Amino acid sequence: MKSIYMDHHATTPLDPEVLAAMMPYLTEEFGNPSSSTHEWGRRARKAVEAGRAQIAESIGAEPDEIIFTSGATESDNLAVKGVALSAAGPKGRIITQATEHKAILDTVRYLEKVGYEIYYVKLDSYGLIDLEDLERNITPQTFLITIQAANSEIGTIQPIAQVGACAKAHGVLFHTDAVQAIGKMPINVNSDQIDLLSLSAHKIYGPKGVGALYVRKGVKLAPLIHGGGHERGMRSGTLNVAGIVGLGKAAEMAHRERDQETRRLLKLRERLANGIRAKIDQVQLNGHPQQRLANNLNFSFAYVEGESLILACREVALSSGSACTSSSLQSSYVLRAIGVPDSLAHCSIRFGLGKSNNEEQVDFLVDLLATNVRRLREMSPLYDMAREGIDIENFSWSKHDHEH
Repeated sequence: MKSIYMDHHATTPLDPEVLAAMMPYLTEEFGNPSSSTHEWGRRARKAVEAGRAQIAESIGAEPDEIIFTSGATESDNLAVKGVALSAAGPKGRIITQATEHKAILDTVRYLEKVGYEIYYVKLDSYGLIDLEDLERNITPQTFLITIQAANSEIGTIQPIAQVGACAKAHGVLFHTDAVQAIGKMPINVNSDQIDLLSLSAHKIYGPKGVGALYVRKGVKLAPLIHGGGHERGMRSGTLNVAGIVGLGKAAEMAHRERDQETRRLLKLRERLANGIRAKIDQVQLNGHPQQRLANNLNFSFAYVEGESLILACREVALSSGSACTSSSLQSSYVLRAIGVPDSLAHCSIRFGLGKSNNEEQVDFLVDLLATNVRRLREMSPLYDMAREGIDIENFSWSKHDHEH
């Protein structure tokens, strides 16, 4: 079997329909949408506005509430810094959570350094936010709540409609990073009471390097990029016409195919989860068992190093919960935040299913995992001890060494 791609949270392949929509704007339709004096510019502007309308429709927004960016990282930065810097008066409080994408976490850390107050809402062991804790910590100084719709590592889906209602009741702006959620779950900026929403093309079978930020009418943002005043003055720069056309088409397709594809992915996910549990012992599911993205599984395989297992299963593109950097092997900050012990966090693997995956591939992967987990555990003395019923977490090595 040829290589299998199962890392759809990291990126997705460009859909042929999306590429076909983009092609004219990479070739003969090369106009600048800001050039209104001739037909080339006007045709480019028309294509951009069509893309804007497609994105708006997929989330229940108005076309002129969509601001184009270079991707979700920029959208997150523009949302959080843009709101913070546009507020006159003293520096207030932002509420977020410890499992957000780095584009949010690094942004709020930066703002904290320059005098803003950041509160991280409590999470349960599934990674779900504590809504009561959220509400209790809204102070008169709180001006923004930013909570992602769904997590890219553990797949947990947050109750964003309830967060939106809570924010509204307190007159606080609500931003959600919906990058992983678009096309996987229903999102409507009005019924969910969302003021700002980040999305990215390359997570929904669109091109890399283009994204959007939904900004509710009346919400003020200070721009991060100054220039010709493009995008209602919030984001200057010549628009990436081909990218925007691709994002528009991808958003329209993700919206149209969502229910059908979600049902298909759920079946595949259950097949994968049941296969893993049937053939491999000592596995733990990370994230919420039900309230999770249809295409996401995150398992810890006890007594197997995640990176070793990924290398052993190199026929399948997967990613581990632990970020492996050359100097330090730190376990995933998301798993740490929900209380997964380091020993298990290092053994975790994320499975990201997508359009190209099928039952045959899932069955192949289950067998591949079972074979390699067995082989790697044969090298692990800890696995034998665990099977004998020894509590490894509390096993005191030194004491036993002294006694012998």
